[in-house]
Amino acid sequence: MVSRSIPNALTIAGSDPSGGAGLQADIKTFSALGVYATNVITAVIAQNTRGVAAVEPVSVTLIRTQLDNLLDDVEIDAVKIGMVASREVAETIAEALTRRRPRWIVLDPVMIAKSGDRLVDDEGLRAVRDILIPLADVITPNLPEAAALLGTETPRTLADMESMVGDLAALGAPYGLLKGGHLPLESCPDLLWMPNDKRWLDAPRLPTRNLHGAGCALSSAIAASLAHLPPEKADVAGAIEAAKQWLHQALIASERLDVGQGKGPPHHFHAWW
Repeated sequence: MVSRSIPNALTIAGSDPSGGAGLQADIKTFSALGVYATNVITAVIAQNTRGVAAVEPVSVTLIRTQLDNLLDDVEIDAVKIGMVASREVAETIAEALTRRRPRWIVLDPVMIAKSGDRLVDDEGLRAVRDILIPLADVITPNLPEAAALLGTETPRTLADMESMVGDLAALGAPYGLLKGGHLPLESCPDLLWMPNDKRWLDAPRLPTRNLHGAGCALSSAIAASLAHLPPEKADVAGAIEAAKQWLHQALIASERLDVGQGKGPPHHFHAWW
């Protein structure tokens, strides 16, 4: 692989007209963190900061053509996969990324929006679990998504999160971040698992409603951080921790934005403007 001072990253995700989530959030995050952003769109979503009005998936044929056309031309260092609405789409993504394997694949198993709206059906959920998680280097489920993947109740305590991690790791991704923001605690405890260890990454809970697209931003920040790692020193856990710290600052700075009447977005460019 040719060494580049500016890595190339790809987001495979749905769109968000409000710009806070989906591929728009990923592109902003990649750009803020010094990575050149490319994208393949999987669904057009009528969405704002208050909720989802409609979802229209892009055809499998067009998704395949987007992927093949891009990957024939651009060498990708890291991929972030977001919304995948069907098994056919999951299979198409897996086939394309297996043929032209990037160094890093981060999967955000997007199934439930911050508004509570369900974005994929049961078949799409099984496809993410069975096809894409074994392909990924890192996955970033929140508690409802983790419960959906495992067919269990949503964790209610830190001990529940601890007991869930083994089953999540067994799905096939060597690294993962189980996001604990749904717990009613004064902090936001995330549980990081690695091939031979696990550890808690904690952050103070912020008094903000601006959480729209926070999960998208975190997973794409992880992909961007991984893309910058030199081959001889792949500190995956460090990249994940740096991404979490970046998102925390983006949430603090979100109060400078005035976007919508519901849950606003993080300030992706907080370090720049």
